[in-house]
Formats: sequence, structure tokens, C-alpha cells
Amino acid sequence: MWYYTDMKKPGSANSSNELRGDYTHAAQDYAVPQDHGAYTDAEHDRWRRLYERQVGLARKHAARAFLDGLERLDCADGIPDFEQASAVLSEATGWRIVAVPGFIPDEIFFDHLANRRFPVTRWIREEHELDYLVEPDVFHDFFGHVPMLLDPIFADFMAAYGAAGERARAMDAVPMLARIYWYTVEFGLIREKGEIRAYGAGIVSSAGETVFSTTDPDVLRVGFDPVRIMRTAYAIDSFQSTYFVIDDLSQLITGLVDLDFGPIYERYRETDPLPADRPQDGDTLIQLTDLREDATHD
Repeated sequence: MWYYTDMKKPGSANSSNELRGDYTHAAQDYAVPQDHGAYTDAEHDRWRRLYERQVGLARKHAARAFLDGLERLDCADGIPDFEQASAVLSEATGWRIVAVPGFIPDEIFFDHLANRRFPVTRWIREEHELDYLVEPDVFHDFFGHVPMLLDPIFADFMAAYGAAGERARAMDAVPMLARIYWYTVEFGLIREKGEIRAYGAGIVSSAGETVFSTTDPDVLRVGFDPVRIMRTAYAIDSFQSTYFVIDDLSQLITGLVDLDFGPIYERYRETDPLPADRPQDGDTLIQLTDLREDATHD
């Protein structure tokens, strides 16, 4: 699920785009029935075509943890049944899926994550939106996010992220915490065997950005630095200008659990975010040519 604190949520009016989704019968936690039997043959066919396109790219450019999780979910044949997928997740890492109409308020989102419930939008994009979507649908949320929740380290990170939301809200620093989510869960990259691979849902569910983020030689790729991330702006309607690269998934836990965010919030929450399209002093810049040379020497 895309996580924008600056985009329109139910009941707010800070976007000119009317978001889809029927919130009429949503529970207090915004959960709704998935109603799997209501999907049409055309919608299942749309899922299959999206899946076929993206899984081919994922095999070339996605992280091993993502590919392993996707294989275990076995969801190539149509829009997945959330209850069946939740049974697989629960046994592996204690997570389950909650169907939602679309965007949900920050505090509800944090609570779901802290309690190992991942909100997945129930509707699927229209035919004319196969290549670009303004807001997350079931393909983005399920294909992009759910496979990584089968990895124990990533699953723990996501729960810890949700738990961190209460403090961020209390300190009026949710936009800073949201940048952690954006640059990891949505648009994170990882080094694997001399290559840049994607684990972020916004990348692996996008045909164009999967290739762009992992292979373009001119992309700004920066070594993982949670403070730098919390200070960096991001783009919500184009490919990212900067990606942050981890060496392994355990860095996510270290960056979130071992770092006291309070003083960082105090120092930077009133400052303008750093531009996303240029390096900063202290950055560790990662070049594709350097990675290939390192892999050759190994």
C-alpha cells in the first residue's frame, strides 16, 4: 500500500484526485470483506496479464526474498483469495491480510502493521491503467508487498515500523517516518551478488521502474542511511530520483530499532526536506560498475 501523508485520505481534501473505493460499510479499522467471488473473469484475466509481465521482470531484477515469497504464494492464476494467502503468511511470520477500500488514515495504518495485519486494497485497476496508476490497487498491494512479508526479518521490520508510528504522531513527525517507508518498503533496493535488486513494492509492481531503478547507470543510488532518508523528499507521480540501497535485510531492523528517532525528529521536523535529485555530503554513492568489479573479484 502506498503511504502518502500528503495525499488525500478518507474525509480529507488535500488532493484534487477523487480516490476510489467504497468506504460506506468499512469497519472502524477500515476493514471490508474482500468478496472474492465478486471479481469478474475480466478482472482475473487482467491480474494474470499483469502477473505474467511483472514476474518475468522480477526474475531478472527482484530480490531473492521477494521471489521466494512470490513462489510460496502461488498467485499466478487470478486475483488471490486473501484468506488463503493469510493462512500461508500466518504460519510463516504471523501476518495476515486485511481487505480495505483504499487509502486509510495514518493511525489505522500504523495499528494494522504493529499487529501484523497488512491492508490490501480490494479493487483492481482498469484496463487503461495497466502501465500507470495514481493510487494502489490489489495488484500493487498484493503482488508488490505480500511476498516480502514471508521473510522473517522483513516481517519483523514491518511490525516495528507500525509500532514506531505512535511516537511519530505524538511528536508531529509522521512525514519523516513516512519517508522511511517510502524509500524502503515501497522503493528499496538491495545488493545481491554484485547486482542491484529491488525489494520495494512500488518498484516490483511497475514494469518501467523495475528496469529503471536497477539498471540505469545514471540513477542516484545511495547507501542506506535512515537519517538521510528521513530528511529526503520523494516523488509521488514519477520514477524516483534517488534510491537507497541496503546490503542485507537486517539493516532495516538495525536502522529502525537501534536508532532513537526522537532527537532526529526534534532536530529536523521543522526543516525543509532535502531535494531528492542530488547527492549530499556524506553520501555513500553506489555505482553499477563498482558492483560488477566487486563481484568479479569475489
